[in-house]
Amino acid sequence: MSYFVHESSYIDEDVQIGDGTKIWHFCHIQSGANIGKGCSFGQNVNVANNVRIGDYVRIQNNVSVYEGVELEDYVFCGPSCVFTNDLTPRSRDPNGQIERVKTLVREGASIGANATIVCGRTIGSYALIGAGSVVTHDVPDYALVVGVPARLHGWVCRCGEKLDDSLECKNCKLSYTKTDNGLILKVN
Repeated sequence: MSYFVHESSYIDEDVQIGDGTKIWHFCHIQSGANIGKGCSFGQNVNVANNVRIGDYVRIQNNVSVYEGVELEDYVFCGPSCVFTNDLTPRSRDPNGQIERVKTLVREGASIGANATIVCGRTIGSYALIGAGSVVTHDVPDYALVVGVPARLHGWVCRCGEKLDDSLECKNCKLSYTKTDNGLILKVN
């Protein structure tokens, strides 16, 4: 086994886990899950059936990644952030078969502690979701969104630094250009 699973965790059959991944206390990885290499799952993480998680993803304590959610490479999920996968949840008299609504978190995006991501949304590459925010719309690449509901409050660099109006990072000196989908890295 080229990955670590704490003895208190449970891994179902038919799960793929990449080299160097660490799964800590009280986690459950369900059947059909595909987890990349170099990931780290904190205490009490649940990965549901058929979920795809990329390489080098960090999921902090008390996060459930439900069926229909996909996390690309280098995604960060803060403690107790929440994903949903059903727009009309019911316990009694459910509206027919539950249809999982896809949520995609693109490469390098970070989701703050206790943020909620309503299903059917795409979180853009390197976007930053503020702690406690509720995401009800797609989030552009490199966007900084905060609040309930989450609204655009600026732009962030790939390194995480907030950008000013020049769209040049004061920390790492990368420069960006605005597009219809957010920012793109400027080629010099």
